[in-house]
This record gives sequence, structure tokens and C-alpha cells, in this order.
Amino acid sequence: MHELLFLVQTLGELAVSVFLLRMLFQMIRTDFRNPLVQAIVRLTNPAILPLRKVLPSIGGLDSASIAAVWVAEATLWSALHWLSTGNAPSVALVVASSVMEIVRATLSIYLLATFGYIILSWVAPSGYSPAGQVVGDLTGPLLRRLRQAIPVMGGLDLSPMALILLIYLAQMILNERIRPLLIGLE
Repeated sequence: MHELLFLVQTLGELAVSVFLLRMLFQMIRTDFRNPLVQAIVRLTNPAILPLRKVLPSIGGLDSASIAAVWVAEATLWSALHWLSTGNAPSVALVVASSVMEIVRATLSIYLLATFGYIILSWVAPSGYSPAGQVVGDLTGPLLRRLRQAIPVMGGLDLSPMALILLIYLAQMILNERIRPLLIGLE
């Protein structure tokens, strides 16, 4: 049974991450000519395009992408809960847990993107790469805001370290403060 849980969780988290990346790319308005972005779009189009016919964009936000992320996460969370406990979760638990897991996955994506930003700044500081462009588009707005508060000192940019620290802090709050509140919904 552990093997099945592992398989479902791994494939489900991969699917949720792909939909989440699609949603984030649209929110940050990344370059959709980028080959990596095009791959994500092609992978998610079979689910997103039919949803767009039913769910129009609202205020510049792609409702179909948001719905796809939530449906994928709710389905994954419900399947994992059912496989591990043998019981169907309550609707309130599915809604709350799915939102929390989407936030957790978003934080994980930004954490990986920040580490990628740091590594790419050492390896190819001025070169172009599709991955570097995606990482820069994801982390750029957050790093610019942090650079306003933390100036570059002696040629050393501490904003990526500050972003990593803030992401870890948000993950701690999520795991230690919010996750225990969900136990009451079971």
C-alpha cells in the first residue's frame, strides 16, 4: 500500500505542479515563446482549453487555470486521504487542505526557483537560457522588492538569501500553525 501511496502522491504532485506553473506563468506574464513555457502550455491545454469555455477570465486572472490547479490538488488530496485512511474526507477538509497544499506547492516552486536563480547567477551570469528566463521571471518581482529593503553590499546581493529565509518562515507557519487547525475539520 505504501508503494501505491508513493506513486499516486508523486504523479499527483507532478500534475499539480505543472498546472500551478501554468497559472503562475500567466500571473507573472512570462514570455510564452520560451520553449519551457510552451511545453507547460502544451501539457496543460487539454484540461485548460475546455475549462476556458465555461470559466471566463476575471480581472486579468485566468479562472480556468486557477480551477484546474484546485481540482487537481483536491483530487490528489482526496485520493491520498482515502488511500491512507479508507474514509472519504469531508468537503470542508478537502477545500481547506487543498488550498493549504496549493500554498505549500507554490512556496516550494519559489524556493526551487530561487535556488536556481542563485546557481544560474554563478554559472551563467549574463548568458541567456530558457530556464534562466523562467527562473528570472518567477523570482524577479520578489527579489526587486527585497532589494529595495536590503541594498547590495560590497557587490553581494543578499536578496535571494532573504527570499529563501522568508519562504522557509512561511513554510514553518503553514506546517506548525495552520496544518494543526485542519485536524479539527476531520
